[in-house]
Amino acid sequence: MATPKIQFIDLAAQRRHIGPAMDEAILAAVHSGAYILGPPVKELEQKLAAFCGAKHGIACANGTDAIALPLMALGIRPGDAVICPSFTFAATAEVVAWLGATPIFVDIDETTYNLDPRTLGLAMTTAAKNNLKVRAVIAVDLFGQPADYDPIEEFCRNEKLVLIADSAQGFGGTYKGRVAGSIGDFATTSFFPAKPLGCYGDGGALFTPHDEHQEVIRSLHFHGKGEDKYDNVRIGVNSRLDTIQAAVLLKKLEVFAEEIDKRQLVAARYNDALKDVAVVPHVMDGCVSTWAQYVIRVDAGRRARVLDELKAKGVPTAIYYPKPLHQQTAYKRFPTTGNGLPVSDRICHEVMALPMHPYLDEATQGYIIEATREALASTARAA
Repeated sequence: MATPKIQFIDLAAQRRHIGPAMDEAILAAVHSGAYILGPPVKELEQKLAAFCGAKHGIACANGTDAIALPLMALGIRPGDAVICPSFTFAATAEVVAWLGATPIFVDIDETTYNLDPRTLGLAMTTAAKNNLKVRAVIAVDLFGQPADYDPIEEFCRNEKLVLIADSAQGFGGTYKGRVAGSIGDFATTSFFPAKPLGCYGDGGALFTPHDEHQEVIRSLHFHGKGEDKYDNVRIGVNSRLDTIQAAVLLKKLEVFAEEIDKRQLVAARYNDALKDVAVVPHVMDGCVSTWAQYVIRVDAGRRARVLDELKAKGVPTAIYYPKPLHQQTAYKRFPTTGNGLPVSDRICHEVMALPMHPYLDEATQGYIIEATREALASTARAA
């Protein structure tokens, strides 16, 4: 067959699906004149919370701020530590360092790529050796699958730690009947355009069951305002979601559940076709992934050649993440647990992501699968 024009994430396909309704919603926001904290923002907060089953939803400027605001509300400061995985995007640990606190990096589970609960005790030991007080755990729902929250929550209860679920990739996924966004003392998400639920710019949200925390965060994200914007009762930031992005997200939320279902079909076709030639993703029993990325693993020595062959065939790919945070210049000085993070160090050389979005038709996906199988076979022969 002729080489199709393949997008890694085809945002234009979604645009074609909901375009007229989206245009109407955006124009309504423009004509309203209420560009900051207009009515769509409050409506979005309510509908996001209802979607995932959270008590409070707070929209903010981006997914990074969504993690920072709970840490600010908790008063995280120098001398405090926050446990987080190293195999993730920088934002997870970046916000800890913003506040002068110390991220303590832990390893991941090899089958899910999420924080390995068995490493949490090691992190407490590491903190004690460094005279640090652990205040919180940030678990990441990597590639769309929720972390294994039952043992993580038990650990946090026993150690009296706050749990923050970084659901930037996993919002809308399900963990044993609970929807990501409703798990933890705080849950956060990003609406970066490439996310399963993304806007047309930057945006984010956070969720909490705690009344007192949501009141503080609403103040913090609006310059620390009190009764009004000229009564500043705390040092805050400017992290409000604008009205136009809220209007965009309201329209996208209407088709979000349908798109999650479509992602399951795409992932299932990949798994069935590739499970005999690569390590395909594993979803835990009782869980549903949003498939923010579809990531397979190949031998480290072959990966570069596989990627080159796929590129030559017109198949776009990506590597999430080529260098774990504890290996990166800005984060090397922060502690790691135990004898290092061997799983993260190895997995980063093996993972590769194939095109994934809810509008990936079977014919195009069939081409991707055949090209991937051919690239894997040819590199195996050359090995």
